[in-house]
Amino acid sequence: MQLNTFGFIGLGLIGGSLAMALKRVYPGCRIMAYTRTRATSEQALEQQVIDCICTSPADPQFSSCDCVFLCTPVGSNIAALRQLKDVVNDSCILTDVGSVKSDIHQAAHEMGLDGRFIGGHPMTGSEKSGFKSAQAHLFENAYYVITPSGQTPPEWVEAYRRLAGDIGSIPLVLDYQQHDYVTAAVSHLPHLIAASLVNTVHDLDSKDEVMKMIAAGGFKDITRIASSSPEMWEHICVANSKNISQVMDTFIRLLEDCQREMDAGNGAAIYKTFERSRDYRDSFSSSSLGTIKKTYSIYCDIVDESGAIATIATTLAVNGINIKNIGIVHNREFEEGVLRIEFYEEETSLRAADILRQHHYQVWIR
Repeated sequence: MQLNTFGFIGLGLIGGSLAMALKRVYPGCRIMAYTRTRATSEQALEQQVIDCICTSPADPQFSSCDCVFLCTPVGSNIAALRQLKDVVNDSCILTDVGSVKSDIHQAAHEMGLDGRFIGGHPMTGSEKSGFKSAQAHLFENAYYVITPSGQTPPEWVEAYRRLAGDIGSIPLVLDYQQHDYVTAAVSHLPHLIAASLVNTVHDLDSKDEVMKMIAAGGFKDITRIASSSPEMWEHICVANSKNISQVMDTFIRLLEDCQREMDAGNGAAIYKTFERSRDYRDSFSSSSLGTIKKTYSIYCDIVDESGAIATIATTLAVNGINIKNIGIVHNREFEEGVLRIEFYEEETSLRAADILRQHHYQVWIR
């Protein structure tokens, strides 16, 4: 089964990035899209990410597609699927990129689309949203979960697996119900925790916002995903509420256990909590970007003088090192160096550390 013509409903961060990735790996493919805001489609057309603009999910142009991706919030995807089902041809794969699968699989079943709909969930993303934040390499080394139904032809599943692999992802086929339970724990609950932690500091902070001013290090790392799209996470939490609530019960119990042991002054139990989490966390693979991406950072001590940061940036640039981000660390409770430099790849971060050490900088690797 050859996939050459693709349709998109929505071109946000994931949809836009997926369209860019397909254009990169299949330069001869044809892509069409419908977006709620026409300016987004026009921008994508101008950047040659898509080849034509559709006026609605029921646009007859979608009839020529080999595969259509639903890339809007979970509830909106189901509404779009209802319009698409009578437009696309019988050999067209209908799929989505949503973080919850049960609702749309059930809807597809009710529409008689069991064999034609294949759920999809690229386990990647960013705290940023919208087409403006899309990037073609977003899927590289990230798991791409594929959730076919029992009636899906094997050759369709294989075509989807091949596509996911071609854009640099790691395809993983799961039952859609298993997918929703797993993502409730490793994706959905962390976003709720991050949002609650940020709101806790917001509610406890003083009028002069001292907490906000010095928040850095671990706090910023764990709460970065709290900047994600409120609309998207509203849809996700409502659609997967049963699974999220179930895993949240365990999280709340563990948090209450910690509180009880602290109140009792039980240092041994507190030590065990951190030891157990450290050992399990350290066993995680760093090869997959996942939903919360692995970052590669180094920390460097610099003197407080004009041009110090520019000198480091120039030193790395002349050696062909591409910097993702650079900034001063104001709260160094968890960080050794005053300057934090982020890179896209681990190999690049290690080479940058060696170069700076050769120039007599003191460098720490994280």
